[in-house]
Amino acid sequence: MTFAELIHAVHTHPQHVVVPGLWGQGRATFGGLVAAMLYEAMRLKVPAGRPVRSLSVTFVGPLLMGEPAAFEVEVLREGKSVSQVVGRAVQNGAVVAMAQGSFGASRQSAVRVEAEPAPAMKAVEDCQELPYAAGITPEFTRFLAMRWGEGGIPFSSTPARHMGGWVRLRSDVSYDKVTEAHLLALVEAWPPAVLSHLSKPAPGSSLTWTIEFVHPIPSLTTHDWCLYRAEIEHALDGYGHIAARLWTADGQLLALSRQTTTVFD
Repeated sequence: MTFAELIHAVHTHPQHVVVPGLWGQGRATFGGLVAAMLYEAMRLKVPAGRPVRSLSVTFVGPLLMGEPAAFEVEVLREGKSVSQVVGRAVQNGAVVAMAQGSFGASRQSAVRVEAEPAPAMKAVEDCQELPYAAGITPEFTRFLAMRWGEGGIPFSSTPARHMGGWVRLRSDVSYDKVTEAHLLALVEAWPPAVLSHLSKPAPGSSLTWTIEFVHPIPSLTTHDWCLYRAEIEHALDGYGHIAARLWTADGQLLALSRQTTTVFD
């Protein structure tokens, strides 16, 4: 199943969604897909005209592939302009992921501060792409293309603070309009930046994740490259704290991300 087909499955039968093994990240489902499906289930409960402003995701446990999962949503409050919503992914009777989202309508305001410029990055064609290699790279990378422009790839013993480059869905997908669900997948596709500091493979994953979206989202398709850059702000005792941003190819800010990651080395 493609990304679009899995999002559609959440729309049509949220109580019984089965993710195929093609979307694996180790023994679990790719976290960006889990977050995207949670978001979609939540969005359906929100009035039109209230885009998601922020989403806080906690990965409680692995969402197993090949087994049905349910996506449950609770609206905590409907304000005049903001809806507060909680979503849960439940599998085998246990919560495996949960998210709290704030969906807010635009309002007139005298406050206007432009985002800082996007960082300089090597051109897409000059960056090394992480190829999909069965049994070596995570299964889900068959669907997403990442090209390194800064920092090191995982387990390359590269003690850099920054990591980044270019990301998009692979070019064999249809030309779909990019939504917040796609942005969740594009940001989470990148491995924790701390993994580049290691010299040999070790498990690592996101523990908690907060992402804020900048609206209005520019018109993009799934074939457009986006620029990603992460900064390790602190790492110690098996936990890393990483801030990241995502921009369009022409430098428009799309999203701001913050993650607590775990490393088992």
